[in-house]
Amino acid sequence: MLLLILLLFSAAAHGQAAARSVGRPASPGKNSWTVRWEPAKLVNGAPVLFRVRPAARLKSLSARWLGHPVYFDYDQPSKTWYGLAGVSLETRPGDYPLELEGAAPRGGRVRFQRRVAVRRMRYPAISLTVAQKYVAPDPEILARVEQEKALKQEVFARSAPEREWAGKFAAPVEAAISDQFGTQRKFNGVLQSSHQGLDYGAPAGTPVAATNRGTVLLARDLFYEGNCVVVDHGQGLLTLYLHLSEIKVKEGERVRRGQELGLSGASGRATGPHLHVAVRWQGVYLNPATLLRLRLPSGAGGK
Repeated sequence: MLLLILLLFSAAAHGQAAARSVGRPASPGKNSWTVRWEPAKLVNGAPVLFRVRPAARLKSLSARWLGHPVYFDYDQPSKTWYGLAGVSLETRPGDYPLELEGAAPRGGRVRFQRRVAVRRMRYPAISLTVAQKYVAPDPEILARVEQEKALKQEVFARSAPEREWAGKFAAPVEAAISDQFGTQRKFNGVLQSSHQGLDYGAPAGTPVAATNRGTVLLARDLFYEGNCVVVDHGQGLLTLYLHLSEIKVKEGERVRRGQELGLSGASGRATGPHLHVAVRWQGVYLNPATLLRLRLPSGAGGK
């Protein structure tokens, strides 16, 4: 009888210890979660690839990060789950929880939390000169701008629930970068906004390629953006290609990585021929240069 009591007490104590371990920072071990991210040092404005190896096999995995859902796919070669997310320019430095939740093969839910540090990136400021109509538009232009703003919001909300991208994102042109993401921009002496994309100094007429596979959501002329193409890569991830001299694709068209979308130019609010590329994730603009460096799996997901 005494032996039975000791065994029951030992089992109860072990169960309490296991329950307390849930939510602790990940560390190597047979029964623990491993959580890694790329880039290793996160800053405001950065896209991030999370890689997770749970303590046990899961049917599915999802997460919450900075108020956004993160969708994970399983990479069989590395036996890890991966999900693409981002940090907005407005995010302040601090430790933020990545709240993971998975479905067990035989039912039930498992949860784990890992706090991730975000640091501050200081972006430079520049001054630009453009036609006055782009700084102080008249009422007729303002009406057009408002209509296009509503159109963009409606289009951006159409992102497919399934992931369409696969593998690394490729540069859209072969040209030097002429302006970085996050730059504070003054147009005609007035501070307008942060630069929410990456500029390539591509001469007019340079072919512009899709950075990854996806579906064309928008392909038309807009006041500020000029000839503009928006490609949906699924799960709220979009790439935008601005100031084109010519558009070569149609709305609704499926495109592959490297497919020509149009030709670079200087349409819209531009100081000269170049390509502006933006990355938008669930309403947040992220640094395209960082996205291009991420080592993203090429698999189609699965369990």
